[in-house]
Amino acid sequence: MKRLIALAALILAAVALFAAGAALTSGPLDLTAAGVRYTTAVHLERPATGRTAVEVRVTSGDADTVAVSAAMPSMGHATPEVAAEEREPGHYVAEGELFTMTGVWDLSIRLSGPAGEETVTVKVLISEDP
Repeated sequence: MKRLIALAALILAAVALFAAGAALTSGPLDLTAAGVRYTTAVHLERPATGRTAVEVRVTSGDADTVAVSAAMPSMGHATPEVAAEEREPGHYVAEGELFTMTGVWDLSIRLSGPAGEETVTVKVLISEDP
């Protein structure tokens, strides 16, 4: 029983160290967000507070427009939607101040096209501006 408790404590400590290490880094972040109509590859070069750019590549589906917004449900925060500019077919970039504080945010990507409108959401960990 003592070994099981010690193992659980060790695993919990490792998870806490991983989370703390992730919070301290502000390197690039790549995620996939999938819905019924669209699938996207999301790239944040600098997942930090302040002005940032969110790149969205539509990897499945044919989107005509893309917009992003962020919410931090645990704190009751939300940011206005930012329209993404199409840089090349299927590649969109939205720039703005999406993350006003550090912590876990829900990044929502609203896509619209011939298949209809859909919002896909991913969780992102935002750290301090370097």
